[in-house]
Amino acid sequence: MKVTIVNCFDTYEQRVDMVLSFFKNRGDDVKVYTSDFRHFKKIKRDDVKDHYIFFGAKPYYKNLSVARLKSHSQLAKDIFIRLRKEQNDLLWILLPPNSFVREAKKFKIQNPQTKVIFDIMDMWPETMPIGKLKSFFPFTIWKNLRDKNIACADLVVTECDLFKKKLQKYVASEKMKTIYLARDVEKYKENVNIPKDVLSLCYLGSINNIIDINVIQNIIKSLALNKKVKLHIIGDGEKRQELLEKSEQAGAEVIYHGKVYDLEEKQRIFSVCHYGLNIMKESVYVGLTMKSIDYFEAGLPVINNIKGDTWKFVEKEKIGYNLDSNTDYDAVAEYDVDMRRRTKNFFENTFSTTCFFNALEKIELE
Repeated sequence: MKVTIVNCFDTYEQRVDMVLSFFKNRGDDVKVYTSDFRHFKKIKRDDVKDHYIFFGAKPYYKNLSVARLKSHSQLAKDIFIRLRKEQNDLLWILLPPNSFVREAKKFKIQNPQTKVIFDIMDMWPETMPIGKLKSFFPFTIWKNLRDKNIACADLVVTECDLFKKKLQKYVASEKMKTIYLARDVEKYKENVNIPKDVLSLCYLGSINNIIDINVIQNIIKSLALNKKVKLHIIGDGEKRQELLEKSEQAGAEVIYHGKVYDLEEKQRIFSVCHYGLNIMKESVYVGLTMKSIDYFEAGLPVINNIKGDTWKFVEKEKIGYNLDSNTDYDAVAEYDVDMRRRTKNFFENTFSTTCFFNALEKIELE
């Protein structure tokens, strides 16, 4: 079978590589069409990867900008011009950008024999912290690029169940399937060294305008009534200084590690923490975060305010605490040591590559 995976963001590349690996292992002829622009670093990429074909994309320097929309729109057109000149049995298309959906619908009308699968990694503009603005022009136009065209797909894969709820008005339920993010299960040496006299928290990831720093501040204040609090921060972003200052004002001793890419070093930091903070603004429409999977992989329970899939996981598997008006901070501060084992087991049974490949096997691909 001839398969082309279509992608825009290097941030989705782990998912792309797993899908690529799956089709390669089946013996399919598979390639990846993707952008040569790195979204986070805002630079061109010049690396070479097997099975990858890079398309020139116009650079942009602000995430919310007309330049970004134009860049994505042109990239979508360029990729699909190339696809129309080829014979493919299957297109696996990662979303966003929403402009991929519009171009895919045009392609599907002209090539009904080619199977089209959308793999939804994010929801635009729903996941953006812009409040009620997302319900007005021009954000409604942006959203409609996806919603009015998505039914052209033979199958819609979502990276969490929450996204399926948002799309059920536009896609029949039998045409949707959740396949969670996944990664290889790393076997670290168990060297947990959690302090008893201090409650140690970790924040991992981008420190940007979608995390709720005020909620993090309130968590620290509430926990500091019971115990001394330490906050380990791994990451960086435009809100870094605000997070550091408000955390210290709330009573935490802050240890800032900066960006940490080495897995063993990251694991060493996790091993001295009781909980990972999985906190975003309520207006952000997210069911599962990459940072939460990092926490789960390390066996680190979470303090969570994200609804949808993560909320259900925490509640059902008892792998942390969900924040609401009834949160018992005394219980959070007390800490259930066995929670760490449950968290690690949950990760291995839900987010391993084995789980991912098993889910792909069940999809009707031919």
